[in-house]
Amino acid sequence: MQQHINKAKVTLVGAGPGASDLITVRGFKVLRQADVVLYDALVDKSLLNELDDHIHKIYVGKRCGKHSLVQEDINKLIVESALGYGHVVRLKGGDPFVFGRGAEEIEYIESFGIPVEVVPGLSSAIAVPAGQGIPLTKRGVSNSFWVVTATTEQGGFSKDFQYAAQSTTTMVILMGIRKLSALSRAVRKHRGGDTPVAIIQNGTLTSEACSTGVLNNVEALSTQVDTNQPGIIIIGNVVAEHPAFFEETIQRVISMEL
Repeated sequence: MQQHINKAKVTLVGAGPGASDLITVRGFKVLRQADVVLYDALVDKSLLNELDDHIHKIYVGKRCGKHSLVQEDINKLIVESALGYGHVVRLKGGDPFVFGRGAEEIEYIESFGIPVEVVPGLSSAIAVPAGQGIPLTKRGVSNSFWVVTATTEQGGFSKDFQYAAQSTTTMVILMGIRKLSALSRAVRKHRGGDTPVAIIQNGTLTSEACSTGVLNNVEALSTQVDTNQPGIIIIGNVVAEHPAFFEETIQRVISMEL
């Protein structure tokens, strides 16, 4: 393989929350200029189909229990591709710096003297709830929101998760679908069982699914969730803004009375 050290460079591009047309104009422009694209599991494949055939496309997706490559191997592949082909676009779902390990990749790439640029993406943590009509903040309801992950290297909930649960902030939880019951119990220790909750999977895609309810009935909601698919969990009073929330709540009350 001939090396192209003089033009080796890497661009981290955020692909957005899911749908291919939610990537930024700049992100799509850079994507079309790539020699190699290394893409994640959450990237819409129809976006890749819009690229020229001569652009190498390499899947390096990571999902719970289904890792194509570990992070260390991804780092090495990025560098090898840049030295071997030239311009590498590391295409990541959402935004590269929101639980995307973008900073780690940049640190490794730059240690080889390869320049790195970043094109921000629309984070799914904000865009997916908005697409369902759930505002993360609303005057008189919620003044702030915390984006936290339910997954830590140690396996338990982080201190940030616990602090958020003790507050009145809107909680946006990523990578928590498989821990749905456990995290709801943890939040119920500090918030009422009637606190609204929403679970959104395949956000912004045609297969998008959203279930709403309250913390007390998360067990029932979990039966509507595909634990093999990632999703976003929103906890807080702003979920009551969802068009279907009250209708679903009334239906639950009626079924309980029957």
